[in-house]
Amino acid sequence: MINTIKFDERGLVPAIIQDYQSGQVLMMAYMNAESLEKTIQSGNTWFYSRSRQSLWMKGESSGHIQEVKEILYDCDEDTILIKVEQTGAACHTGHYSCFYRNADGQEVAPAVFDPDQVYASPVGPGILAELYNIIVERKEKMPEGSYTTYLFDKGLDKILKKVGEENAEVIIASKNRSKAEVIYETSDLLYHLMVLLVEQGVSLEDIFAELKSRR
Repeated sequence: MINTIKFDERGLVPAIIQDYQSGQVLMMAYMNAESLEKTIQSGNTWFYSRSRQSLWMKGESSGHIQEVKEILYDCDEDTILIKVEQTGAACHTGHYSCFYRNADGQEVAPAVFDPDQVYASPVGPGILAELYNIIVERKEKMPEGSYTTYLFDKGLDKILKKVGEENAEVIIASKNRSKAEVIYETSDLLYHLMVLLVEQGVSLEDIFAELKSRR
């Protein structure tokens, strides 16, 4: 791959860093051949600082490392896209993403990193990952009063019964031609399906990989 990339006259290439779950763009920095190689070998992002003229690893001092999930490059072979699992905030300001201001200069994200806000806005598929992680946490901690705890406590038969019931509700809502009902019942079905996935030890990545293989 390194031999394919077209570095500029300074030996650099822009690298766009993206959250692999939500698709949110986190930051942009530059890489040279050495930092790209270290990124591939270590599994964490390394960049080249144009001001310091040296290599640096993201999160080396802050602990906010980026675990590489996938590396892609564009059709012109002069830009890299790296999908990562971000620990903490990507931006040195404390924002989850460096792109936290709109065209009017207004901040559209919390100034201090809040893990509960990572997938809060904009609405997108990242909410599925957030929900899955919450279900995993419920299974591990089994907090009292939680409906998810109740399902895990009752076991597989109860979870399967709920999946069947919610599936039937989606069918009924669809037959009623009610968009609002379809949205509501589909959300219930997706939640119960993810409870089942967690109970079975199946990750969202497993499902995504299967869908990608079919594509």
